Amino acid sequence: MRAVVQRVKRAEVRVSEEVVGRIGPGLVVLLGVGIDDTEACAAALAEKIANLRVFDDDQGKMNRSLMETAGQALCVSQFTLFGDCRKGRRPSYDQAAPPERAQPLYESFVAALRKQGIPTETGRFRAMMEVELVNDGPVTLLLDTNRLF
Repeated sequence: MRAVVQRVKRAEVRVSEEVVGRIGPGLVVLLGVGIDDTEACAAALAEKIANLRVFDDDQGKMNRSLMETAGQALCVSQFTLFGDCRKGRRPSYDQAAPPERAQPLYESFVAALRKQGIPTETGRFRAMMEVELVNDGPVTLLLDTNRLF
């Protein structure tokens, strides 16, 4: 799995002008599922993100996690994170899981975040979405389960 994680003051996702997910302070997680990903990847990545120390403590040092700040998460599926742009001008998505495999793993990731006690909103899988956010910092991290564990 690949995730782009952004610390935000607030964020929302819309489908056809309808707000389907909205959070206050927390993390936006753009999540891509790869062809080799498993339930274990989803659980491990959720645990990692819930405990990332990317929020400021009283001294202004990034030393607190989403769990410690009672922050929220907005998780949006994004298969394009597996786009391979090395050849030609059109990205190849051969390493992205097909939708029928990706959706259950995406949902498993969301469930794992919620199980950690993180209030989690989502976009709508396979929908054309508009994601609006106010980046805080900005703080943006790239996580890949092939490189984390």
